Amino acid sequence: MSPLVATLWLVNVTLDTCGQLAFKAAASDPRAGDGVARWRYMASRPWIWLGILAYVTHLLSWIAFLSWVDLSQGVLLASINIVVIMIAGRFLFREKLTPLRVGGILLVSAGVAIVGMSG
Repeated sequence: MSPLVATLWLVNVTLDTCGQLAFKAAASDPRAGDGVARWRYMASRPWIWLGILAYVTHLLSWIAFLSWVDLSQGVLLASINIVVIMIAGRFLFREKLTPLRVGGILLVSAGVAIVGMSG
């Protein structure tokens, strides 16, 4: 993997993770209320807009990443996002990592490592 491709991959992981965490922060605010009022409240908070910005820039960096790698390789490498998001969710939102989820993290990580080493 070239330095450029590795950089684009890390940018993708970072932006996707930031977007997911921002959306989770927006969605889990207990002051949001219910129904339409909930959506209005979320739209008035910065988290939802940070998440949208992260997703838009993630899309652009994803397209750049895919211009350098095969789709099948890129999609598999991007699977590490799941692992990073789960670990970040554990620390930022105190979400549980059950043994099954930890097993999934290990399997996904192993798969990404295999694909990454295969070039």
